[in-house]
Amino acid sequence: MKNVEMTVQGTILTIKVDLSKEFGPSASGKTIIIASTEGNVTILDREEKVGLNVYRKK
Repeated sequence: MKNVEMTVQGTILTIKVDLSKEFGPSASGKTIIIASTEGNVTILDREEKVGLNVYRKK
């Protein structure tokens, strides 16, 4: 994962992303990647999955 922090307290999932970071252009070059789980990832000690991409237009 890039710039994604996930925590679970009880049944509440919290996702933290630092919006000041950048990881360069997307594959198409139209957007700048800010954060990504880089596909679907399992939430720690749970059966649910998360897929997250945070980006902005170039």
